[in-house]
This record gives sequence, C-alpha cells and structure tokens, in this order.
Amino acid sequence: MSSATLQEPAGRTRPAGPPAPRSRSRSVNRQTAAAWLLALPFVALFLAFTAGPVLGSLAMSFTDMKQRDLRTPFAVNGVGIDNYVRALSDETFQKAAFNTAYFVIVGVPLALIAALAAAVLLDRGVKKFQSLFKVAYYLPVITSIVAIAVIWRFVLAPDSGLLNTVLSWVGIDGPNWLASKTWAMPSLIVMAMWRNFGAAMIIFLAGLQGIPHTVEEAGQIDGASSWQRFRYLILPLLRPTILFTSVTTGIGYLQFFEEPLVMTQGGPLNSTISVSMYTYQQFGFGNYGLATSMSYILFVVIAVVTFIQFRLLREK
Repeated sequence: MSSATLQEPAGRTRPAGPPAPRSRSRSVNRQTAAAWLLALPFVALFLAFTAGPVLGSLAMSFTDMKQRDLRTPFAVNGVGIDNYVRALSDETFQKAAFNTAYFVIVGVPLALIAALAAAVLLDRGVKKFQSLFKVAYYLPVITSIVAIAVIWRFVLAPDSGLLNTVLSWVGIDGPNWLASKTWAMPSLIVMAMWRNFGAAMIIFLAGLQGIPHTVEEAGQIDGASSWQRFRYLILPLLRPTILFTSVTTGIGYLQFFEEPLVMTQGGPLNSTISVSMYTYQQFGFGNYGLATSMSYILFVVIAVVTFIQFRLLREK
C-alpha cells in the first residue's frame, strides 16, 4: 500500500490525544495554589483567633499564671497537672459539677420531651395559625436573657409574684423560689426549658414533616393504635433528629452560665453555681492557670457525653 493512502483526507485533522502528564500536573498545581490562595484569609484568621488561643490556653493550664503575669507571660512556672488536681479537689468546683450534672440530667429530657410534644401537636393537631405558634414557641430562643430574667423574676417573686399569687388562690403559700436551696435549681431548669425548647421543637417538626404519611397509614391499616404507630414507626424514623437535638441541647446545658449569673448569682449558698460560672469567677479573680484547667475539664466531659449519645442514639 502506497504512502498516499495512509494520509488523512484533505480538510480533516487527526484528533488530539490526551494531554501530556506534565501539563496535567501543572494544571493541578495551579488549581491547588488558587484554592490555597482563596482559603488563606480564613486560615490566617483561624490560626490567629481560634487555634492559637486554644493552644495557648491549653499550655496556660499547665502553668501557675495569674493576673500579675500578664506583662511577663513567658516568665511563669510550669506546674504539670497540679491545676487539674486542685480543680478536682476544690469543694466549690465539686458542688458546681454536681449542680451542672443535676441541671443536665433533669433539664435535657424535659426540654426534649416538651419540644417533641409541641412538634407533634403542631404537625398532627394544629392546622390553623401554625406559623403563629411556631413564632411564639421560638421567640424565647432569640430573646435576651436580661429580658427573660425580668419576666421570670416577676413570675417567681416571693410576695407579689404571679406564680405565688395563683398558688394563694388555692390556699398554698408559695416559697421564695430563687432564694431557696430546694427550689432555686428547679426554677432555673423550668426557665431554661421554656427558653430553649423552641429550637429543638423546630428541628423535631422538620423531622416529622419529612416522614412520609404512607408509613403511618400502613400502620393504621395493620390495626396499630395511635401510640403504637408513634412508638414503633415514628420514633425510630426520628432517631437521627433525636440524636442531633440531644447532642446540641446537651452541649448547651453542660455550658449553662447565663441563667444562674443573671437570676441567682450562683446562690443561695452555691446551690445554683455551675462549672462555667465558677470558671468565669476564677478568671475574674486572676487565677488564669486554674481557670483554664477547669475549662478543659468541662471540654473533656462534653466530649465524653457527646460520644455516649452517639453510641446510644446512632442508627442501628
């Protein structure tokens, strides 16, 4: 066969082959460089204002740094884990840890149950003015704690408070709620539940509306009661939503700080002081090394509790 027959027809070009490996690697390197260039502002801000302070506070927790050492921060002495031992052996810290555990163990289930009940009522029962109820339930979440404190101090006032006034109508002499060692913490738990359950309710409502109605209809055809359909069909499908709300609510409750600071200042007799509030007080006293060790103890507890929640509530 002659060489003329092997030539391409006039006007046609041979299709280009795959790019050379070197040109392809250059293109990938350019894309990587452009990506890092775009991410550089975030990385710089993250290192300067997040990672840097976190690592610095972790190092501080192993020193005896106090307020007087701010001018010479590198002249402090290392104390190992003495701050952690001192924090764990502090009676006030132990009391604060007990109060925080009490607040979480009682408050988180109450908040989640109230949120789920409200979400079910809005999804299944209330059809008119549903948006109005959503706004009303969610409004305390975005309301200032100072405004909420004013309202609840009026409600819980010992003499002229709304709650004690209503109790007096049925012959009950209500206590001084916020000044009682017995009732101060339950009062804060109820206030926190009222303030925070709206956020979990919105998430539960979204989860309920994402479940196909055919699931419940199938259970109804099989003769299951309303409770059986909710217990064995709806709740298992809500497991991811329950996990998310329990984790976020639990983390928030473990860090509870504003309620005792504004309402009771940790009293009476430290019966409402929390770990976050006691840590804040230690920072105010200038005990920076001790305060940061308390912060990291709380961080470890939050991580452990979150891990347990994921183990118990994850999808099986």
